[in-house]
Amino acid sequence: MLLESRSAPPFFENGFVVACERTREAVIIDPGDQVDELIAEVDHLGLTVRHILLTHAHIDHVTGVPAAKQVFGVDVHLHQDDLFLYQMAPQQGAMFGVAVGALPQIDAFYEGGEIRFGDHQVHVHHTPGHCPGGVCLQIADRAGGEHLFVGDTLFAGSIGRTDLPGGDYETLMRSITRVLFPLGDGAIVHPGHGPDTTIGRERKTNPFLVEYLRTRGRS
Repeated sequence: MLLESRSAPPFFENGFVVACERTREAVIIDPGDQVDELIAEVDHLGLTVRHILLTHAHIDHVTGVPAAKQVFGVDVHLHQDDLFLYQMAPQQGAMFGVAVGALPQIDAFYEGGEIRFGDHQVHVHHTPGHCPGGVCLQIADRAGGEHLFVGDTLFAGSIGRTDLPGGDYETLMRSITRVLFPLGDGAIVHPGHGPDTTIGRERKTNPFLVEYLRTRGRS
């Protein structure tokens, strides 16, 4: 599996190109302000993009959707519970002093099943809490290792904020402990901001999760 990540100001959000090494088919995950770099990487590697996948619809994860859609002409996928945020992108931008235009329509909502590109499958797990329609995109590499693209649900040493519209702390913690943890300690976590981590590392050392589990008598 080929994996490239880029980020750019002002939000320094991580966007990803994930591709099948054999077929050169790819997906773009969360194109934001770094979209030009992602497009350039697709061209450099000689890839064919099959899907644009969004972990959620906060503006830093979607500002690059218009450019990606124009270049690749493929379906944009989102969880239906985040459609209201996606449609409010201009208003979201105003909250942060950033001009954001209208976005192209969503072509497909995650409704179970799997999304394929080349030899790989994307398993979609609903992980609300940071926002209502947050998802984790689980992709296995050829060796069987699990890669989790979690948006802003979980970070290295931290968790997603829950003070934005639709956020809820208890829901977020349940998503992490009941949905992400069962995917295995060895699963590699690719957050929407900051460095990669693993489920095992966060379960054992993340101060928010350690305290949450301690107060509930779990480990």
